[in-house]
Amino acid sequence: MFNIRKAAVALSLILAANHASAEEKTAWRLFVADHAAPVVRAIDALTGNEIDNFKLKGPARLYATSSARMIFAVQRDDDVVSAMASGIVFGDHGDHGDITIEPPRLLDAEVHGRKPVHFVEHKGDIALFFDDEGLARVFSEKTALEGNPIIREVATSSPHHGVAAALGDHVLVTEPHPEKPADELPIGIKVLDATDARAGETYQCPDLHGEATSGNLLALACAEGLLIVRPGKDGPEIKHLPYRGLPSGKSTTLIGGKGLQYFLGNYGPDAVVLVDPEGSTPFRLIELPTRRVHFAVDPIRSKFAYVFTEDGKLHRIDVISGALDGSIALTEPYSMDGHWNDPRPRIAVAGDRIAVTDPLKGLLHLVDAATFAKAAEIAVEGKPFNIVAVGGSGEAH
Repeated sequence: MFNIRKAAVALSLILAANHASAEEKTAWRLFVADHAAPVVRAIDALTGNEIDNFKLKGPARLYATSSARMIFAVQRDDDVVSAMASGIVFGDHGDHGDITIEPPRLLDAEVHGRKPVHFVEHKGDIALFFDDEGLARVFSEKTALEGNPIIREVATSSPHHGVAAALGDHVLVTEPHPEKPADELPIGIKVLDATDARAGETYQCPDLHGEATSGNLLALACAEGLLIVRPGKDGPEIKHLPYRGLPSGKSTTLIGGKGLQYFLGNYGPDAVVLVDPEGSTPFRLIELPTRRVHFAVDPIRSKFAYVFTEDGKLHRIDVISGALDGSIALTEPYSMDGHWNDPRPRIAVAGDRIAVTDPLKGLLHLVDAATFAKAAEIAVEGKPFNIVAVGGSGEAH
């Protein structure tokens, strides 16, 4: 006769044995794209060793998914987006998390189209916008990992410098300028349902450029403020948040906070703006000592963000106080004069290290996040430029 108590005791012993045999492991990987060469290098952030490198069609801008399982390489001038598996997989078991560590690999999951520019991922759904087609291609991270992304194509009325975002069955896509779509920025955003039918009218957003996600909110930057998108009972709910208490200007690049719900955007050449959509003072301007080069949020230490300026310094922002609270000199000056796409430093956070690329010296500078002091350098062949970090800790069985 089946004995429930004996079975439960046996199961608990098996689970205890498995848990006892688990080993805590930490893995952080930096994926670094070269400024001129068609290559992405996977580097162990803890040892500095190159794990592998992947040949592409052209130089790429890199994006990591929120799950940390995939890296996408957007090759704007070569009409393709490539996908890589990071080799780091996390499993949630309630009271603890598991980690599986494998070699990174280039996937047979390319997405082709004319002039891919914007990449937006939201809860595992990915939207790529192809400017020269005026077309968004939407698919899930799951099907891309399997090497066969199932693509939903969402067309607009004409080619333009646009963006799209997938929110469940709905897709947000830009409305091009009616008279000069190829020369002017979009005038707004429209919402399409699962059948690609328009849900409501166009939400006005002149000069739309820049988007980011923080928690369950999506923000889109406009000439006179932000559109804040929230999940609603019948689909996305969108409201305009006008700029208040700021000098004349606008944001054109946004990133979203992790752990704390906020957005960080550029605002003029030598300032950034903190955005708290729920706050009584939604906008706080932070002036910088020199012109801004790049900025990033800390996904682990939620109260911090970082900005690199053209004098070669990395600055830490306390997003609670809304002020700079530390600076460190890392590189020779990188002037913002010249072409927008000249090789200049980029920032990524890998666990307890902040990584900053130094393309003209062929280096990655690593800064200790706790002490905000220089910790190490990693030599990288070529001109290391765009960078993303993936990793974490967990139990490996």
